[in-house]
Amino acid sequence: MGLVLQHVTKQFGSFVAVDDVTLCIPEQRMFGFLGANGAGKTTTFRMILGLLEPTKGEITWNGERITYKHSHLIGYLPEERGLYPKLKVKEQLIYLGRLRGLRKEEIVKEMRHWLERFKIPQYEHQKVEQLSKGNQQKIQFIAAVLHRPSLLILDEPFSGLDPVNVEMLKEAVIDLQQQGTTIVFSSHRMEHVEQLCEHICIMHKGKPIVHGSMKELKRSFGKKNVIIHGELPFETLTEVPGVLKMEKTVEGVRLQIADEHVSQHILEHIYAKGFIRKFSLEEPSLNDIFIEKVGAAYEQ
Repeated sequence: MGLVLQHVTKQFGSFVAVDDVTLCIPEQRMFGFLGANGAGKTTTFRMILGLLEPTKGEITWNGERITYKHSHLIGYLPEERGLYPKLKVKEQLIYLGRLRGLRKEEIVKEMRHWLERFKIPQYEHQKVEQLSKGNQQKIQFIAAVLHRPSLLILDEPFSGLDPVNVEMLKEAVIDLQQQGTTIVFSSHRMEHVEQLCEHICIMHKGKPIVHGSMKELKRSFGKKNVIIHGELPFETLTEVPGVLKMEKTVEGVRLQIADEHVSQHILEHIYAKGFIRKFSLEEPSLNDIFIEKVGAAYEQ
């Protein structure tokens, strides 16, 4: 069954932050929320967590309305990190773990497993304020998963992390999903959502403007991309019928085309006109879909 939102709306006075959202987030899957700041993602998360009451609609987890009694099943990494700066890491995690109903021995065991995994065992007895922002984020993530939640909500989990730490956190998230955790996360970074999520929802001004399986969305979007690297007169490619957009890259160009048949005409057009290092037909990126759908929503 998983997580189900039915006609969920949240108003603050006359402002509608979330507008009639209906979604089903399958169990043991990774689901990505996309949208600009103010799109309604964090408000939706807070309603799922029971921190905010929907103005209208209902949110259920495996058929039951989410209440405080479900808090031990849910983990949450907020976008605004919320650790106590003066507490040592171990004290912090024991306190937060006890709030989730765990025994001290269980907490220490889980904590040490995660500190080792994130290559920071030496920080167990350090104060949070002595840690870098990236390492504070790792501690906040550990706090969200100590109790092994069934549903994990991550609000911008990769923001502010360097590439090495992004990979470390991504691997941890994938492992949790493979162990049966349902994971819902938001991100501004399209490539992270594209790599990790099977299902997505793009929100704009509180409304879901696109949602469904990533594969189906890409298939239904229709447009394709042609990547060409080489030494060629690229300027003339915009004359080929069916070429919708051309973007220069360091090594050549990226073309958006109406359908895959156009790629044959492009190849014929550039054949024998220069050196071709790479010519590949690729499906539309999530970034292409986001720009088109959100751009269309702005124009309405």
